[in-house]
Amino acid sequence: MKNKPQILYIHGGSTFSRRASYLKFLKDRPVSAGERIRWHDAYLDRQLGGKCEIIRPKMPCAECASYEDWKLHLERHLPLLRRNIILIGSSLGGIFLARYLSENKFPKKILAAYLVCPPFDNSLPGEEICCGFRLPRDLALLEKNCRRLTLLFSKDDTTVPPAHAEKYARRLKKAEIVVYESKNGHFKVPEFPEIVAMIRADLRT
Repeated sequence: MKNKPQILYIHGGSTFSRRASYLKFLKDRPVSAGERIRWHDAYLDRQLGGKCEIIRPKMPCAECASYEDWKLHLERHLPLLRRNIILIGSSLGGIFLARYLSENKFPKKILAAYLVCPPFDNSLPGEEICCGFRLPRDLALLEKNCRRLTLLFSKDDTTVPPAHAEKYARRLKKAEIVVYESKNGHFKVPEFPEIVAMIRADLRT
């Protein structure tokens, strides 16, 4: 594993400003006994696991998350990381990385960072962005930290609408922003060949 490029994947989550809202979420959310098949699990392992070491920290209390808790947990992993790492943040994980990389110089060289459907602010139709997961005004360090920064959205995403892509575009100067026609809403797809192709191109560099 020591010679393999690393991919650090930060999953999504939820935040709540009031405990009553959190309890309502637990009471009302759909449940299923079936296995959830997502692109960032077995598919990513099949496509890139042979060439890369994929690190997936289980972020604390993901269903009622706190930025400070996630920051502490991420920083515990920093000694495990090597140069030329690739970062992926999905949904809440995306805005988490956006804030962290906007406020902290990352200790290892970042070859590429991919923020997949990251919220920009607390204007989501059915969810809150609070508990510290709010971006600073200045995002310059976010771009400076990353050799390549790519943000990915979907037009049919009702959780993080593509209007958030436009907000990022107004604040970022060098980032590539891609808006797909459809990724089954909030990127609930079993495969994501586009991001695999981009990562493979990164690795060739």
